[in-house]
Amino acid sequence: MSVQSQSMQTKPVHAAGAGDTRPHAWDGIAVADPQLSVTDLRTYFFTRNGTVKAVDGVSFAIARGETLAIVGESGCGKSMTALSLMRLIPDPPGRIVSGEVVLDGVDLLQLSEEEIRAYRGRDISMIFQEPMTSLNPVMTIGKQIGEVLTMHQHIGRDELQKKIVEMLALVRIPEPAQRAKEYPHQLSGGMRQRAMIAMALACSPKVLLADEPTTALDVTIQAQILELIADLQRKLGT
Repeated sequence: MSVQSQSMQTKPVHAAGAGDTRPHAWDGIAVADPQLSVTDLRTYFFTRNGTVKAVDGVSFAIARGETLAIVGESGCGKSMTALSLMRLIPDPPGRIVSGEVVLDGVDLLQLSEEEIRAYRGRDISMIFQEPMTSLNPVMTIGKQIGEVLTMHQHIGRDELQKKIVEMLALVRIPEPAQRAKEYPHQLSGGMRQRAMIAMALACSPKVLLADEPTTALDVTIQAQILELIADLQRKLGT
């Protein structure tokens, strides 16, 4: 995937290295002191039939509180770009072969596996396309949100339960204390997606990646989810 290709469109800028606070421009658009800078990102898959260039030279930058939409046809590399930023590309057969992903001065591609785990969920988080396959079917919703919180925050049991309920209430799930005790299959598609958003926002990340978060939902629920994400962005400054 390339931002120059016709299959994908972005509102990108070329980003400079860490510590560079000058405005950066691409196609007439400037971002001063970007929070997230992606420069010449390339993710390839090495197969018996040859090399597949899933992401091929993508560059963009996002300022604090800004929304960036990446648009393109199915298979052009949108999800692979998001997974690359999260360092979740399956290796083998995939590998990020070059580029920079700089979040507040730190190149995420240079971190060890242990170091990147500290960033995932805390500083950069992701809402996946299909909540039913992304949520663990044998764990309650509350326990799954709690795992994110305990991984990144020193928090007592009582405070943890309170925070879980608060996050479910924040994404407008009715009866949040009861829903926290339920399993994914007990929730509707819209409720599961809201639970995924609550999990992604539990630690108030600086950057939230949403990979087609309304694909599996009907049109009415889609509008509600997009409005919810925009509202939470304004409240949390993501």
